[in-house]
Amino acid sequence: MEDETSPPPDVTGLLHAWSAGDPHALDELMPVVYGELHRLASARLRSERGDHTLQATALVNEAFVRLVGQTRVHWLNRAQFFGTAAQLMRRILVDHARERRSAKRGGAATRVELDDALGAVEPRDVDVLALDIALERLERLDPRQSRLVVLRFFGGLTIDEVARVLDMSPATAKREWVTAKMWLRRELATFDELAD
Repeated sequence: MEDETSPPPDVTGLLHAWSAGDPHALDELMPVVYGELHRLASARLRSERGDHTLQATALVNEAFVRLVGQTRVHWLNRAQFFGTAAQLMRRILVDHARERRSAKRGGAATRVELDDALGAVEPRDVDVLALDIALERLERLDPRQSRLVVLRFFGGLTIDEVARVLDMSPATAKREWVTAKMWLRRELATFDELAD
């Protein structure tokens, strides 16, 4: 008896074909990755405050439009694609937070809950713009650790996937993740003290 379940689509193969200019590859790729992008966006937005106006579908659609617009990218694999999507989602959320703050003329900041993604003992709210500033500072100190945090926090990538994207061993990725989390917690605590 034959197995009627079809093998999962080859995301890496579709990405390679898309990079090579095959327009049909994008048509095949979109339904394959859209669900995963939506899952990542939903997870990220679940940590937002209840009054957040950006919906997961809107975040995914905006990220996908920006991904499709990246004509100079040579897609290597699934992990690189989702890493790039994570960077784009971060930019979209930060831009959205800036627009809301500007519209409210200095009103309340958009806050996200830092939960298991950063390994906090207890969930706590952090201003998404403060998080972005902290990540920019970390990028100046250690670009690889900053990218690792973005891939884990915004992209939902596992340590193994991050290791592939950043071309390092999983053990190194895990060590870098622990170091980056400690630095980020300390940096965000400084923001909290300045806000008080």
